Amino acid sequence: MKKPFNYDQDFAHIDFRQQPERYQVGRGEQGVLLVEPYKSEILPHWRFKTPAVAQAAAEKIYAQFEQYRQADEFVGMDMARKFLQMGYTRARRYSNHQGGRKYAADGRELPRTHDKEKAASAAIFKGYWDKIRADKDYLARKKAHQQQYG
Repeated sequence: MKKPFNYDQDFAHIDFRQQPERYQVGRGEQGVLLVEPYKSEILPHWRFKTPAVAQAAAEKIYAQFEQYRQADEFVGMDMARKFLQMGYTRARRYSNHQGGRKYAADGRELPRTHDKEKAASAAIFKGYWDKIRADKDYLARKKAHQQQYG
């Protein structure tokens, strides 16, 4: 059984490039905005306002994924995967809910909308995310990291 994601780590003072053993893959996007220096390297490129913006962002993040692969940095590879996944999920949320808010202040779910532009942005990110999820080398590295470090 996988250990639960440890949010109690001192993320502000851990350099995960220097200490990749401290990195946990987690579920989905867990830790995507905490793991440095990768967050700071990838986040500036993460955009999804229009399909053209999303395409440029997804291409850049996927290129970073490949650069991390070449540098043998699994943590960077997985963080790029998380940002692509988050591009998909956030663009879908904005597609389904104007302004990205799913719930009103009183807790009730807001009515669904359908923003075709955001849906197209989501599809772009999903294509790159799916490419990584099918990448045998990435999957082998992920498995090895999880077996070695949890």
